[in-house]
This record gives sequence, structure tokens and C-alpha cells, in this order.
Amino acid sequence: MKTAVYNLEGKESGEALLPKELFEVKMNPDLAHQVVMISIGNKREVIADTKNRGEVSGGGKKPWRQKGTGRARQGSTRSPLWRHGGIVFGPTNERNFKKEIPDRMRKAALFMALSDKAKNNLIIVLDDLKLETPKTKVMAEILGKLPSRDEKTLIVLPKMDKNLILAARNIKNVKTIQAKDLNALDLFSFRYLIILKESIKVIKETFLKK
Repeated sequence: MKTAVYNLEGKESGEALLPKELFEVKMNPDLAHQVVMISIGNKREVIADTKNRGEVSGGGKKPWRQKGTGRARQGSTRSPLWRHGGIVFGPTNERNFKKEIPDRMRKAALFMALSDKAKNNLIIVLDDLKLETPKTKVMAEILGKLPSRDEKTLIVLPKMDKNLILAARNIKNVKTIQAKDLNALDLFSFRYLIILKESIKVIKETFLKK
């Protein structure tokens, strides 16, 4: 599959060949949905945490003697039966939502996401993208000249580039990611994909290696 290549002025400067193994994969909605939901679950942080009867404070003294009062026997005021007592089946911070994603499923969902972007003309290939200094204003001007302006955009870098990352991180709806870390969740979360020509090579070497 061929697609246009843009320069930093937002003008077409040539064409690039997108590998069919990455950008012409048939969509399987069920598989893609499963991988995305597992990825979301793996990012989930456990916040809710209730205390059981062994964690709440107090309750060291027996409320009343065992026999002779006519009342039911009680051993602690921190029993779940008491107000301010422990919680029996409440949420705890020991819960684990993480699940493993088989490599074949993870890669298949990634290729489907890339193919979906290519099919809908939502991929913008840049011949190069470098900044001498991490200036957000300069980065915003570059993005404003591309078809993805004012849309949620994921920028795929071939390698770590501190200037580009710092320049883009304060721009609304824009995120940078290294090609080796590309995943289906991020691709489906952003409308446009800006990818450098060199990044295509890195993606191919990373995810298609045998």
C-alpha cells in the first residue's frame, strides 16, 4: 500500500510504501476488543480498600461478660455485626486485574489497528521530524500544517527524542510514543497517526521478526 509523505510544511513530498503485513490485515473486532479491554484492565489501579475486623482500631476489650446478662455473647466491638466494625466482603487493595496477553494476539490487534488507520486514510507519514530545542510553539505550528490539526493525534517516534517529547507533551490531544512500544490501545484511542518513515522500519523489525 502506498501513501503520501509530508514535509514539515504540510506539503506532499513523495510516497512511501506501507508493508502489507502491517497495514493490510483483516479486522477481527472480537480479538481487537479483547486485547483492548485487557490492556485497559492492566492499567487499572486499585483504589478502594476496606478494613476487616483485624485491621480496624479498638475492640481489645470484651464488651460484657460471657454469661448472666441476658444478651447475646460478644467478643469484640469490631465485629462486622457492630457499627464501625470490620467489613466482611468489601473491596481490598489485594485485588489484581492484570492479565497476560499472548504475543500473537497482541501483535494481531496491533496490525489490525494499523490497517484500520491506513484504510481510513488516518495515517500521516513524515519524511523527518527534528527540533533543535524543545519548543512547544514550534511543535504546535508544525502540527497545525498537517491534516491532523486539532484532532487527537499519536506521534510515533523511531527512537527516544527528548526535544520532541518535551515539545509535544503540553499540546492538547497529542501524545508521543516510541515505535517499539506501539500498542493497539493507543492506536484506537487516537484518531490520527503521525509516523516517521524511519518508524515504519522500526515497527517492522520489532513486531515482524521471527
